Amino acid sequence: MAGEVQAEHYKDVVLFLATAGVVVPVFKRLKISPVLGFLGAGVALGPFGLGALGGAFPWLRSFTIDNPEQIAQLAEFGVVFLLFMIGLELSWERLRALRRLVFGLGGLQVTICGLAIGGGAWMLGQPLAAAAAIAGALALSSTAIVMQLLTERKRQHSQAGRTTFSVLLFQDLAVAPILITLALLGRQESDFRWTTLLLSFVPAALGLAALVVFGRLMLRPMLRSVAKAKSEELFMAAALLVVIGAGLLSAAAGLSMALGAFIAGVLLAETEYRHEVEVTIEPFKGLLLGLFFVSVGIQLDLSLLVAQPIPVLATALGVTSLNASVIFVLARLYRVGWRPALESALLLAGGGEFAFVVLNTAMGEGIVDRGLGQTILVASTLSMFCIPLLALAGARLAGRPAEGAAPSEAPEGKAEAEVQEAVVVVGYGRVGKLVGDMLSRHDIAWVAAERDPKLIEAGRRAGHDVFFGDATRVEFLRRCGLDTARALVVTMDNPEGAEAIVAAAREARPDLTVVARARDARHAKRLYELGATDAVPETIEASLQLSEAVLVDIGTPMGLVIASIHERRDEYRKALNRPDALGARGRRARDRLQTQ
Repeated sequence: MAGEVQAEHYKDVVLFLATAGVVVPVFKRLKISPVLGFLGAGVALGPFGLGALGGAFPWLRSFTIDNPEQIAQLAEFGVVFLLFMIGLELSWERLRALRRLVFGLGGLQVTICGLAIGGGAWMLGQPLAAAAAIAGALALSSTAIVMQLLTERKRQHSQAGRTTFSVLLFQDLAVAPILITLALLGRQESDFRWTTLLLSFVPAALGLAALVVFGRLMLRPMLRSVAKAKSEELFMAAALLVVIGAGLLSAAAGLSMALGAFIAGVLLAETEYRHEVEVTIEPFKGLLLGLFFVSVGIQLDLSLLVAQPIPVLATALGVTSLNASVIFVLARLYRVGWRPALESALLLAGGGEFAFVVLNTAMGEGIVDRGLGQTILVASTLSMFCIPLLALAGARLAGRPAEGAAPSEAPEGKAEAEVQEAVVVVGYGRVGKLVGDMLSRHDIAWVAAERDPKLIEAGRRAGHDVFFGDATRVEFLRRCGLDTARALVVTMDNPEGAEAIVAAAREARPDLTVVARARDARHAKRLYELGATDAVPETIEASLQLSEAVLVDIGTPMGLVIASIHERRDEYRKALNRPDALGARGRRARDRLQTQ
């Protein structure tokens, strides 16, 4: 009932939405990373920001988050969704190509940084178990912040991006062994043996294998069944089920939820549903990841920073410098260019979100003193705040252009049609299939978009890149390669849909060649007004082909027939695309094309 609604129960949600809707757009307008906006908002809205002044100014309590623990639990899904989206951009082939960096560079980074940090803590008087826990926490970087920054700058497929991702992937793999080791150390068993430690990893390995097998067998059939229902709501529900379900299965096996979501993303990356899933999940990922950054800001205890500035700042600076130095040297040893190595080192220098998980577990097991653990957590949080600034410094010191990766840095394992400047064909029915066949005959790469699962399955069996999705959404077209496409061909037998696609494509790419199938002359005229380069009316083309056939059959010379057909077709085009038939938008589009 309406009378039972209590506004204070929704205060935290309203404050977060206000942050996402007001603060972050301001940061974007100022060309500052939104990550800093969310982090700063978390500090201001948390118990150590405005909340600390609530006693003196009670009205400030209306602008503080009351339940940071609940926020943190929900925010964990931000990292889960991020890892899922990263997995969607990969494939097993690309992961195989990166195995040297993942297990070589990533493994050495965690080992060397862990030994150095753990050795330093032990020399400062910490017990061996506590030193190991501190090392495991501070040797890990922030997957969420780093990958978000790489995505914003379109650097995830550059050499620096690949190197950075490889290290982060191994760190995510290392979380489960670290947590299992801490649990065993916390028991302080007198008969502790290494065999016990190794056997404790068996459930995690079995869970990982089960997740891969289940995903291989069930994901594609499930999404195909949902796609046949032609319901956006059901498809969204299925996509969310895949992400959250894979995360929970992974957690049940003793692994991190983020790792399970990542594996699910990799499994879906080779299917026809990857682009539609990306478009569906993106809004959830953006909001939940923003919530994660807010939760990180909430945990920055400013009072502890003021009370113990030297230990906190020294820990943050020391760990950041150590991580950056080790990663830079290792990257150079693995033949990474010095500029990408420097960029990767600065990106990975700060602390990570798993430090909270590892240290909270260690404090709960009694391995690490709670006061010391809180000091280290504040230092780690402070280093996370510095990651966007370190990323900016790395970009400038590396001397790279701001607009992203060079063409030579195309991702390994990508389909050829996605790397080249392909033609995007919307609709893979009889007309779309014929267009694709003709493009293939001329060795022109192409990618098709379709909503019918049967047509998609037939196209992919034939070895073509046909993806399921709604092409009226420009986000989906971009993931199919619209930004670099040589042309867009709209073959779908849906006048309203064709018009929406032409308008969206022309808005996104004023220079793009857009050829569309039209139902009749009136529809063709409308498509020209929306910016189509060419519109082909079915009725007119059928009439011209019939005329050609009858003229040839009754003995008219072939050359004259072809010339007259071409002449008549040009007359139709001029009539449909004459200046007084175009709207203002169509004239602007035509003028832009003529000046290219």
